Amino acid sequence: MSSPSETAPAQSDALASEHRTAAVVYNPVKVDLPTLKQTVERYQREAGWNETLWFETSEEDPGGGMAREAIAAGVDVVAAAGGDGTVRAVAEVVWESDAALALLPSGTGNLLARNIPAPIDDLSASVHTIFRGEDRPIDIGTVGVEREDGTREEFGFLVMAGLGLDARMLANTNDDLKKKVGWLAYVDSLIRSLRDADAFEFRYRLDGDGNRSVRAHSLIVGNCGTLQAGATLLPDAEIDDGVFDVVVMRPRGFFGWVRIAARMLWENAILRSFRRSALGKTAIGKRITTRAREERPLRYLRGEEFTARLERPDEFEIDGDPVGKIVAFKAAIHAGALRVRVAGPRDQTRQTRQVRAAHRH
Repeated sequence: MSSPSETAPAQSDALASEHRTAAVVYNPVKVDLPTLKQTVERYQREAGWNETLWFETSEEDPGGGMAREAIAAGVDVVAAAGGDGTVRAVAEVVWESDAALALLPSGTGNLLARNIPAPIDDLSASVHTIFRGEDRPIDIGTVGVEREDGTREEFGFLVMAGLGLDARMLANTNDDLKKKVGWLAYVDSLIRSLRDADAFEFRYRLDGDGNRSVRAHSLIVGNCGTLQAGATLLPDAEIDDGVFDVVVMRPRGFFGWVRIAARMLWENAILRSFRRSALGKTAIGKRITTRAREERPLRYLRGEEFTARLERPDEFEIDGDPVGKIVAFKAAIHAGALRVRVAGPRDQTRQTRQVRAAHRH
């Protein structure tokens, strides 16, 4: 027979679970709803949680309004089932509440899931995390943009925001091709975008430290740095370090772009691993990584607040979604302001293997 001290924690956990509720905000185009509901109901029942609440997104509302309804209903966790747009729309609401964000990746990029990292192609593991996972605080960014006509809007973002070539590429992406071949559609768009990849001029201020003028092809403010196909854009970026990593791309001709591609697809990943190693943390190692970052086609900056004003309007993107042309923006970081559900210790080893395998594709 179990002693009272052995049964009390179990009883306490059971009572806590009985009063917990999750909500799923899902994009009906991106998910297999019957399978998703069946999986959620199984793990919800096993964990002893209340019935899960379901909210469907629409073309007019990618998830923000549904997340507000879920928060108003008093849920403990809001799971975003869809692409990066759904995740961002839900996170914009959740970070200012007492609830946590959970990820049910279903899109092409799944950029936040790649950077946490979290399972991408394992629905059972993702759903299990909703009910059995732990909360991890991560940073979230906000960015206010100014349009050509003087109107202003504010967005939240989790991965990165930027303008120039990457934003033009997203604006030029063929949606039908994207549905057929996934992230490879961006390659087609990139080739078309390079045809008009004229550099742009802008003035920027980092953490209030004066104004500087730059001519570049792309400007990206990032909260984390891993993209699709294992590409690493920002080797120093951490999702919970309380600062932005900014990269300014200014290549000279075709070989400049080749150099940038080599950095993103190969060298930055090596640099990131080296920086985390024992040698990388020494004084010599830090000098090596600092010199490796100082390269003409790429300029890296770090800070908590970044403001830029363009000489002429250009396309802007947030977490992989085009938001149209802007003339200025101001980005700020909110350290540890968003809680995200991640796998518990017993699940992390198995999920890490799965994530690494998925990210190689």
